[in-house]
Amino acid sequence: MNIRPLYDRIVVKRIAERETTRSGIIIPDSAKEKPQEGEVMAVGHGKRLKDGKLAALDVKVGARILFGKYSGSEITLDGVEYIIMREDDVLGILDPADPAAKKLA
Repeated sequence: MNIRPLYDRIVVKRIAERETTRSGIIIPDSAKEKPQEGEVMAVGHGKRLKDGKLAALDVKVGARILFGKYSGSEITLDGVEYIIMREDDVLGILDPADPAAKKLA
């Protein structure tokens, strides 16, 4: 990737949702909403505090995050859509689930 976000901004790539529901119903493209889950592709150096120091970001490259529906600015690089947003727009970080828990779901 040829982009480096500044300060507390991050670059996120949306993660595509499944095409069908659990019951097997296929959802047409016109009825789908854009996913609010993504993977962090790049992060800035940190947030500038009032005293001039940089505070490191909690979000790291490769993390899966949840963000608000209207967060950030959408851009396209090399045919791939990304979102540039502030770390404050991140609602939560998804931890990898236990493989045994996935089998139960």
